[in-house]
Amino acid sequence: MTETPAKAPLALAAHNPDVLTCIANLSNDEVFTPPEFANRMLDTLELAWAEAHDGASIWADPTVTFLDPFTKSGVFLREITARLTKGLEGEIPELRERVDHILTKQVFGIGITSLTALLARRSVYCSKDATGEHSIASSFDRDWGNIWFERTEHTWAGAKCAYCSAPRDRFDRDDALETHAYAFVHTHDVAARLARMFGADVKFDVIIGNPPYQMAGGAGGSSDSSIYQLFVEQAIRMEPRFLSMVIPSRWMAGGRGLDAFRAMMLTEGKVRSLVDFPDAGEAFPGVQVKGGICYFLWDDVHAGMCDVVRVEGGIEHRQPSRDLGEFDVFVRDERAIGILHKVLGRDEKSVVELVSGDTPFGIATNFTAFVAAPGPGTVALHRIGQGRRTVSYVEREQVRKNTQQIDAWKLLVPKAYGAGESFPHQILGREIVASPPSVCTQSYLTIAPFASEAEATSFASYYRTRLFRFLVSLRKITQDALRSTYTWVPRQSWDRIWTDAELYAKYGITDDEIAFIESVVRPMELNPDA
Repeated sequence: MTETPAKAPLALAAHNPDVLTCIANLSNDEVFTPPEFANRMLDTLELAWAEAHDGASIWADPTVTFLDPFTKSGVFLREITARLTKGLEGEIPELRERVDHILTKQVFGIGITSLTALLARRSVYCSKDATGEHSIASSFDRDWGNIWFERTEHTWAGAKCAYCSAPRDRFDRDDALETHAYAFVHTHDVAARLARMFGADVKFDVIIGNPPYQMAGGAGGSSDSSIYQLFVEQAIRMEPRFLSMVIPSRWMAGGRGLDAFRAMMLTEGKVRSLVDFPDAGEAFPGVQVKGGICYFLWDDVHAGMCDVVRVEGGIEHRQPSRDLGEFDVFVRDERAIGILHKVLGRDEKSVVELVSGDTPFGIATNFTAFVAAPGPGTVALHRIGQGRRTVSYVEREQVRKNTQQIDAWKLLVPKAYGAGESFPHQILGREIVASPPSVCTQSYLTIAPFASEAEATSFASYYRTRLFRFLVSLRKITQDALRSTYTWVPRQSWDRIWTDAELYAKYGITDDEIAFIESVVRPMELNPDA
């Protein structure tokens, strides 16, 4: 039968440019996925499906169902539709019938805002109204088709939402404004909610997409909280055969509240493939997500090793059959594993036991009750003011936490240090050897106690070595260098000035490994504000 080009899907027509490569991101939630990136994820899915189904094509199966539960531009649904339209040609020869079947029986989405829902419908149906004159679907009886959106309200439990930790003072808002309460995660029974959305108990074989990454103010004050893990966990509860999402890479080694999520991803053995972009700009041009981004393919019946690809400088570094659960965090660069084994193999105590937690003396960064000059009963207060390190003074009685460290020799190390995504960089900010009596604000962590200035100076020399900072870098995925990032750094004796040459010899680091370390970590800057 002759196909009718007038009703052909937009995605099948030759057009330049693709509108979805031209639209700008709307906010931190509406970071649109480039079509090329979406297709890369679909290629990974296609290969895994074929391997699991004796070579069969997922795009030639009229029964497979797909869900994007947080659709924005509609790019995933559009590209899936295009692939199914080609793949089902033999199964359903007539084009209009084939496209209508795909759009009404196989492809589903949930908009995250009213605007993105309209955009997604326009991308998939060629009309913001699925029943409209220009829609390429012909048998819907509802204007939203299979791309659902309704305003969802937060469920307030005191000052925060019980589901996503959205702060009430920011998101308990007028009806004219978006709530950013995402329907997919604002429920304890997601299967029942989706059945109500789509009017049937649909079982989704594939869940795929790019979820919102963070909730503004969710961690308190101006600090945002990660929420992408909530979408992954909720999708797993739907029991799809395959799940693929693009999310920030910081879950691999850090992130507040992500310990349980990281353990699940690394140890359950269901992540079949993982593609990591340490520089998010390589995947999403013009977008910077600190720590990079990644996408994964989760396979409900998979159990075991994971094929990992690290993409840097446009080069794919393939790491077949990685054991994601080898360590408690994921080591992104395979070249580091041999070095780490050599260091950890000596079974030495870690310096982490000397490192304080956040806000070591209970003095916040914005603390103002200090004086400029020392006086009776005051101690030195190391702080950062107007972007520069400075020393003020505070009454000893105002210090309520870790008071035993006030009169000890200690190192003060910056809690955060960022140097962009390129290498080599410094990894950590310059240390301060602090004489007693002294304290610091939340801008620093302490490493203590030391019995003398000589011991503290010895540790400082160790801290400045490239090997020390390299071992920290394996666990430091964003600018924050909290206590846990020091876990893999072994203790030494504090009776000498340490050098990299001495440490390389001690741990049997080869010339090639030294070259790699020094390609990642540059010498410590002498600038005291670094």
